[in-house]
Amino acid sequence: MSGTGEKVTGTTKTPTDFLKSIRGKPVVVKLNSGVDYRGILTCLDGYMNIAMEQTEEYVNGQLKNKYGDAFIRGNNVLYISTVKRTLADGA
Repeated sequence: MSGTGEKVTGTTKTPTDFLKSIRGKPVVVKLNSGVDYRGILTCLDGYMNIAMEQTEEYVNGQLKNKYGDAFIRGNNVLYISTVKRTLADGA
């Protein structure tokens, strides 16, 4: 595999392709401080500024707050991950 992307059926998938593909889906955004925000990714820009809906804030794995909409400044983001559904979620 190359350092620029993952080889998938003859095409190279870039990080930008991944971010475009998860728009409108449930994600986990981990901040540099260790706090997690879970919700629906509505949009993001080139600076990794993130807008989310139905957002929940988790500190040390414990739910601390619920927000309707949230905006996260990109320089605070450690990573963005998709949420895998479990059998308990009805998948």
